Amino acid sequence: MADESKLELDQDQLKRLLSTADKSEIMDLSSNYMRGLDRLDGTLERSVFWDNAFCSYGTYEGGPDGFVEYCQSALKSHLSNHHFLGQINIEIENDEAFGEVYYQAFHRAKDANDNQRDVFISGRYVDRYEKRNSVWKIAYRSELVDWVRDDPAADTWFKNSPMILGARKPDDPLYDREKMRKTS
Repeated sequence: MADESKLELDQDQLKRLLSTADKSEIMDLSSNYMRGLDRLDGTLERSVFWDNAFCSYGTYEGGPDGFVEYCQSALKSHLSNHHFLGQINIEIENDEAFGEVYYQAFHRAKDANDNQRDVFISGRYVDRYEKRNSVWKIAYRSELVDWVRDDPAADTWFKNSPMILGARKPDDPLYDREKMRKTS
């Protein structure tokens, strides 16, 4: 194993290392955004945006405070949500970056007749990020929808299953750190 005190990087290696760290921080923004949606955690969702960010979703155009309120209000009536990230392409230009983030979103909702529906939305976020005072956040986010599918709910077998089910904050097992410390 190499002696870390003697580790030296040339300029190209250092530049690549810093670029990788920047991309990782930017990808965390989308992960936290999705977690904020799924757990109905508006504070977490809001934390990924600069105060003067612009959100362009077709159904909402404006700043991040109103956008987070819009999202949290819309998702509150759903029985559950599951947002999934696909490939993430990021191009960094100094303290500004541009991204294309693929996603799939599952929404368990009810129709006008109170029937449960499974709604799948798949698309991409087209983003602009800014690094201010060494912190990356979203400065512009637009959601592009590539396809939608709406089907009757199809997992009644799951209702009586002993499986551990996900939930919203604070009831989701994610927040029970003591339980995660259990050993055999």
